[in-house]
Amino acid sequence: MVAEIGPTVIILIYLAFAMGLANVCLLLGLLNSYWKTYKEIKSQFTIGLLYFGSFLLIQNILVTIALVVPLIVHLVPFEISNSEFGPRILFILINMIQLVALSILYKITRN
Repeated sequence: MVAEIGPTVIILIYLAFAMGLANVCLLLGLLNSYWKTYKEIKSQFTIGLLYFGSFLLIQNILVTIALVVPLIVHLVPFEISNSEFGPRILFILINMIQLVALSILYKITRN
């Protein structure tokens, strides 16, 4: 039996994907800012920010890909259980919280 992913679930996944892309863009902006700062002052703290931002960027890219792959795969019919959306809700919440946190960090960094 092939279960359909409902339109609400698809909308939530696309929303989470959009937030994930926004997070990636914010992180790229932060990394650019940190790199410019590092070139000026050569601070160990700035290197730490570059490492932190880089790992957070990798994590955000992986989570964003993990959200979209099921939609792409779903174009080909396959069996899906009703419980498979449960873990994706966590990805949506993670992306939402990170979007707020990164927006604050980006605003503070740019000022």
